[in-house]
Amino acid sequence: MDATTDRDEAVQEQILAALCALGNAEPGHVLRACDGYLRQHDKLAYPHRVIILRAMESVVRHNLDTLDKGTAKDVVWEWQQAASSVLVAVGQRFINKVMEEALTKFQPGILPHYFVLQTFANLAVSNGE
Repeated sequence: MDATTDRDEAVQEQILAALCALGNAEPGHVLRACDGYLRQHDKLAYPHRVIILRAMESVVRHNLDTLDKGTAKDVVWEWQQAASSVLVAVGQRFINKVMEEALTKFQPGILPHYFVLQTFANLAVSNGE
């Protein structure tokens, strides 16, 4: 995953494609590896973080039926637009767990982050019947 920091966009896209392919073969392992990497590299520049989050979103969307609740919980955290997309994707299968985790971001007297609200809106749209 360190190769996501390569300045060449072609290399970045190859890393994204590789993560997606590996994620389709072993979704739980790849999602946990990506999560661990992002947590260990909390200062990772936004564009590089987005590559990993885009891969995670793709893995979740293509493997909703095979994910377990433990994996869903591991994928829940707060990182701007790309992370919001991951939460919405996980929420298509585990809406209650995602909502439970997202509600913890609300604190009395403090306005919630823009992307927390956006995530709620996108969850509602994606789970509307």
